[in-house]
Amino acid sequence: MKDKIKILIIAITVLGTTVTSAQDKKSISLKEAVILSIKSSKQLKVNAAKIEEANAVLKESEQRRLPDVAASASYLRLSSVNVDLKKQNNNNGGTGNGGEMPSVSQAAYGILNASLPIYAGGRIRYGIESSRYLAQAAKLDAENEKEALIENTVEAYINLFKSKAAVEIVNENLAQAQQRVKDLSNLEKNGLLARNDLLTAELHVSNAELALLDAQNSWDLANFNMNLMLGLPEKTILELDSSLLQQNFSVKTLDDYLQSAHNNRKDIAALDLRKEAANTGVKAIKGEYYPSIQLSGGYIAADIPGLVTITNAVNAGVGISYNIGSLWKTKAKVQGAEARAKQLMASEELLDDQVRLQVNKTYRTWLSSQKKIDVYIKAIEQANENYRIVKNKFKNSLATTTEVLDADVAQLQAKLNYVFAKADAIVVYNQLLQAAGQAEQIIK
Repeated sequence: MKDKIKILIIAITVLGTTVTSAQDKKSISLKEAVILSIKSSKQLKVNAAKIEEANAVLKESEQRRLPDVAASASYLRLSSVNVDLKKQNNNNGGTGNGGEMPSVSQAAYGILNASLPIYAGGRIRYGIESSRYLAQAAKLDAENEKEALIENTVEAYINLFKSKAAVEIVNENLAQAQQRVKDLSNLEKNGLLARNDLLTAELHVSNAELALLDAQNSWDLANFNMNLMLGLPEKTILELDSSLLQQNFSVKTLDDYLQSAHNNRKDIAALDLRKEAANTGVKAIKGEYYPSIQLSGGYIAADIPGLVTITNAVNAGVGISYNIGSLWKTKAKVQGAEARAKQLMASEELLDDQVRLQVNKTYRTWLSSQKKIDVYIKAIEQANENYRIVKNKFKNSLATTTEVLDADVAQLQAKLNYVFAKADAIVVYNQLLQAAGQAEQIIK
């Protein structure tokens, strides 16, 4: 029975190895991950469509400067028509019918009209200017979404890195715990260790196995999430850059990042453009107070067989139109447009405060992360030394098994804290760049 179990375990192990080897593996750096996420982002594709829409609106506004041309033509069949032409009789001053009237049964005519706006109270010019501001704002919105995508990709990459590191560290700790159980088992068999102490060590192995299972599940989920972001097959095993934690970052002063945020933040620039578009929109609406002037011209041709033929009837002139109702209807429109402009102005001030707070918070978090790393470096040294001392005491029967296990757990926690702190520092640094409008530095 035991032999069958061993064979079954070997078969499962081989099968698992075969499945793993069948899965695609891909080595990828943080920079490569960011570039790939940008290429595969569905949100950026949506933003590209919004830019196209804004450009189309701008083009439509510009085309309002062009002339309008309309043409119409008709051919008509007529019933019996009575035609009575009155004309002046030069001989007797009377009126008369001057002979037999023609029979009209059909008629055809064509009209061509064209008009070119000359003045519309500034509505066309301001409409174009406003649309241009909004088109530029749409581009900046897309750039801002791109920076947010970069930050999300960095966080996902670091999360995957942390989960993989946790698997490796816990797995290493599990191997140590299993070896400890073997050593303690020999002591217990020789009557040098209480059965309860061995059970405590075996319980520690069980807890380590559960911790490894949780770490493995976290890594699987993080790997799946990263594949979705990068547009890769879901079963791709990502192998990350092992030198990631060795990077050195050059951090400037807080004032430098605040100034950079003011100059480079895409959301600030986009909101400023929308504010300009709103102010221009107010001017465009005020243009309704003024008349419109346009050049007009046309051509008319008609043919009524047997009665009249008209050709070369060309006309040209200047027209003026004015909607008197605008005197009392436009005021409310202007007030609404001015209110929207005030909202954007207040939103701009609010965003400026939020950006300053974000930069300050992220900068201080960065400083704190560096101090934490220094503390965790010392903590690892202390945990290692403590474990060495307790282990030596245990060998000399001066420490209990529980104390050894506690020292081992402290050593494991110190290692995890250090790796997580180093990885989190990378996220915080990139958050600082994003807050300062410099997120794209990571792909340069």
